[in-house]
Amino acid sequence: MRLHIGSRLRSRRWPAATAAVVAATGVVLATQIAFADTAFSATFEDGTTSGWSKSGGTWSVVTDGNKVLQQSNAGSENAREFAGDSGWTNYTVQASVKPLTLGSGGFAGLLARSTSATTYYRLALLPGNTVQLQAVNSGSVTVLGSASRTVATGTWHTLSITVNGSSVSGAVDGTTVGTATNTSITKGRIGLQTAYSTANFDNVTVTTGGTNPTPSSSSSPPSSPSPSASASTSPSTSQPPSSALYVASNGTAGAAGTQASPTTLASAITRVTTGGTIFMRGGTYSQSSTITIAAGNNGTSGATKNITAYPGETPVLNFSAQSEDPANRGLAVNGNYWRVSGIVVERAGDNGIFVGGSNNVFERVVTRFNRDSGLQISRTASDTPKAQWPANNLVISSESHDNADSDGEDADGFAAKLTVGTGNVFRYTVSHNNIDDGWDLYTKTDTGAIGPVTIQDSLSYNNGTLSNGTVNTNGDRNGYKLGGEDIGVNHVVQRSIAYHNGHHGFTYNSNPGSMTISNNLSIDNAERNFSFDAGTSTYRNNTSCRYSSGGSNDKTIGNTDSSNQFWTGTNGSRCSTYSGALAWSFAADGHLVVTLGGRTVSL
Repeated sequence: MRLHIGSRLRSRRWPAATAAVVAATGVVLATQIAFADTAFSATFEDGTTSGWSKSGGTWSVVTDGNKVLQQSNAGSENAREFAGDSGWTNYTVQASVKPLTLGSGGFAGLLARSTSATTYYRLALLPGNTVQLQAVNSGSVTVLGSASRTVATGTWHTLSITVNGSSVSGAVDGTTVGTATNTSITKGRIGLQTAYSTANFDNVTVTTGGTNPTPSSSSSPPSSPSPSASASTSPSTSQPPSSALYVASNGTAGAAGTQASPTTLASAITRVTTGGTIFMRGGTYSQSSTITIAAGNNGTSGATKNITAYPGETPVLNFSAQSEDPANRGLAVNGNYWRVSGIVVERAGDNGIFVGGSNNVFERVVTRFNRDSGLQISRTASDTPKAQWPANNLVISSESHDNADSDGEDADGFAAKLTVGTGNVFRYTVSHNNIDDGWDLYTKTDTGAIGPVTIQDSLSYNNGTLSNGTVNTNGDRNGYKLGGEDIGVNHVVQRSIAYHNGHHGFTYNSNPGSMTISNNLSIDNAERNFSFDAGTSTYRNNTSCRYSSGGSNDKTIGNTDSSNQFWTGTNGSRCSTYSGALAWSFAADGHLVVTLGGRTVSL
């Protein structure tokens, strides 16, 4: 799976060589995470279909609340778009599908294991409130499963196909259509299709498998402070327990919360017991109000309360109905000892995920297109006692991008700012293309110093410029902004990368504290790669490189030695290793793999 700077398509693909990349890296996750990997995703928010190949029909990106891919030719007998890798074998492909018209003999559907334009598995929405799982071989159709479901034009449906060996199964809106054994198609790409119909498509994801072997784990985890919430008890990709609560995009608050009768997330949060799990089925959850885990709704250190994606599916909490307002957050986690895994939170009127509680874990989450910082740790109210400020939260193997507020001054990728307690950690996290900063650890004089924050093995790039090219000159545009208001806080930043950010890579931002800045890499940020004008910080084994024109010499004040290679007009010897295009992925165990020019970065 690679993301190349400058590519406009928001999709990621794992090459077969990923296992070798993972084995070579020195960046490892402290504990194994059994979790479905996202091998590919596309939301079409960049406005293009680059990376997809068309066969028939009239395809274009249009606005339907968000940007979506539309097939608009109702007379086309076979309109298809294909993506992915012809060598993919075992995976789940999921997409949101809205049929606009369904002609006689027509359908709108999702494809898996496509080996040609006429051979694949297909899950089809048909006229007459019917859905079918089919094997299509050289145009010949075999029905593997069929069910009666309400198929309404103008309504979004979530379709998913899982292929694993000879097993093929399909589900619509979280309910299984059919499961069959079929050996006719063993590998292939994904696709979207209509016949004599028109439809919109969005939120395409491929999870768990493809051609990716599981990388070997490391026996030497990085040394770091660890939140008291353990990172070792994460959901498995096996079938969830029947005792869990289930929610779905079409769930109702009063429903039982079973797989057959799913409830809503807001209702499940009030019902889940200590140690219990809420499984979110895939699809888009259109929300207009903040979903809140209230203070006092707590798990325990040995039995967290859990919200996790159903195995192989991607739930998307969409708050586009909210106006931009500090009161309009997406998911507010004010309780303690919760674990949130595998969900996407987008388009909230303020923070996508707000963390006011302590001892929580957020893993494999994506926050995007929100109108303040994607994920922010901060106290819940101005009168919250300091002893209750959020502490010991872990954000791990997560991504935050394209968050933007209207004035361009506040929307960062990740933030722990204003007032937070001690022990908050960001690890294996990626922040990019946010309108303001990648990370913001801003402290205010009227609230007192925040607790030290640790950032490890993370990546910050292209902040200050959205993926669509938008720039707001009010934004600070730094990779890692580490302070504010001349208050000293002893943050720790280790083995992290700042690349092509719109101002500084790493900056003290008026933090005169004794920070630990070690084994970091900063490349081609617009002003300084490292900018520290005060303090007594310690710098070890940092590398600064500049391959493009512009920018200023690095500046550091504090304890430096010859292990650093800062930029003062020329590149040091280590910079020959770090030239070339940036790519990144999350390995199967959750740790971050970064390559530059095809070479794995080990810091």
